[in-house]
Amino acid sequence: MNLFVDLQIATEAKSLPDTEQFNTWVKAALEGQRERAEVCIRLVNEEESRELNSTWRGKDSATNVLSFPFDAPPGIAVDLIGDLVICADVVAREAQEQSKPLHHHWAHMVIHGVLHLIGFDHINDDEAEEMEALECAILSRLNIPDPYQSA
Repeated sequence: MNLFVDLQIATEAKSLPDTEQFNTWVKAALEGQRERAEVCIRLVNEEESRELNSTWRGKDSATNVLSFPFDAPPGIAVDLIGDLVICADVVAREAQEQSKPLHHHWAHMVIHGVLHLIGFDHINDDEAEEMEALECAILSRLNIPDPYQSA
């Protein structure tokens, strides 16, 4: 797969995954879905996450991951699939609250976000079931347990 991940770090959070880990997770999510892809992953603090979540989703709170798919104009071929904005503080807090290894939760959030970028969603039960099953299968290939099972 030909993949380019533009990693932007706009947070002072500690224990962030490295570029190689992000590449591994994005590739895993896109395996069998895309031959070429470009994605921007921006790691942010709670303030930026809250602002974006409020602007784009009408929710006045920080969130773990926001996905902004890119749709090229007709006749324009580009590899860009979109942008992910991930709040490092929310991911760390959720991992702790859910008693999950931080690395596993990061992988889940990246894979979840990338699947949104390529058209998967969880608005209704059928979509949610399909997306969760795909996430679990991808994570399993990375030796990461089902994130939806209670600890």
